[in-house]
Amino acid sequence: MTPADLSRTVLHAVHRAVAENALRAPVPARVRVERTRPGGSGDYACAVALQLAGDAGLPALEVARILRERVVAEPGIGRVEITGPGFLSFTLDAPGDSDRAVLDAVREQGSAYGHGGALRDEVLQFHHAREVRAAVTADAVRRLVVSQGARVRISCEEAGEEGEAEWGLLGVTVDAYGTPPVTSPADPSAPLIPVRPVPAGATARELLERLGPDATRWGLLRPASYDRAPLGDELLVQGEANPLFLVRYAYARTRALTRGAADLGFTSASDAVPEAPPAPAPYESSARPLLDLLADHPRVLLTAARHRAPDRVARQLEAVAHAFFDFHDSCPPLPSGDEKPSAAHRSRLALAEAAGTVLAGGLSLLGISAPAHL
Repeated sequence: MTPADLSRTVLHAVHRAVAENALRAPVPARVRVERTRPGGSGDYACAVALQLAGDAGLPALEVARILRERVVAEPGIGRVEITGPGFLSFTLDAPGDSDRAVLDAVREQGSAYGHGGALRDEVLQFHHAREVRAAVTADAVRRLVVSQGARVRISCEEAGEEGEAEWGLLGVTVDAYGTPPVTSPADPSAPLIPVRPVPAGATARELLERLGPDATRWGLLRPASYDRAPLGDELLVQGEANPLFLVRYAYARTRALTRGAADLGFTSASDAVPEAPPAPAPYESSARPLLDLLADHPRVLLTAARHRAPDRVARQLEAVAHAFFDFHDSCPPLPSGDEKPSAAHRSRLALAEAAGTVLAGGLSLLGISAPAHL
């Protein structure tokens, strides 16, 4: 069970409690679960009982008890405790089971891992100035919210021939020009949403000539929209100090591992072995940060979509890349010397390939290519 799965499970328990009249409180749009802090109980904790207590007119401990009864027997949950003033603390089933579920999900969904339908009922209309950072940001936000099921329309304040070809090279499309009505014709209840990041201070043509499309998009999207975008030559540095290079190099390395394994005659899974490989053994502690980041990826994408914040995806990809290299250096997926490929190598390769899938999918949402060779 991933953190996103656990969040949905708890939310379902709230729905059940309200439907059964055990709770009389508005159901929240989502439930937040967090890793238990050092010294705490269980794997994850949730404060939803404290959140609902006031509206329910019940002590938080009683709300927690009601929810515990409805979630304790769910698959993937080993134990549910009530701690402090009413926190729910969850201990999940054997780590290998939940890790296996994450790797299975990444393998099955591919680059669409983390996409969902949480925003499927939303019709959104974004509007931006005729400025390159605003246009690229609006395009990335469109990709994000569409990945979560929303329908989107983008308009630009004014048309103009200058820069139109360059916008196309940056992957930007605009549905309409001019200031549209306050609401969308497709959905009168959809308000006009302005996209107003700090301007780039350069034109699309200037940036493309100096940086190319991928570095330009990363440079515009990596900082939060309220921060200035650093657009210097550091975006072209072929070294791990450059986050864009780090992320793309990590992806290219995962592809090289797959090719290397094939040359050695083994894979992480094959038609002859219908089940996906097991997750890395628990003693390989360097795998844990990477596995946790992959499990958290769907939540990160949904949060980035809700907050219109592609910079959150960029930071997630950087974290995955760092965790991948730490894991790779501690637990090499390929055998060395005369060593024969083992189940451990196959398992490590599965995790490396899952990391590559997440990196490629995240870069695609940012409109940036993921080359297999660097």
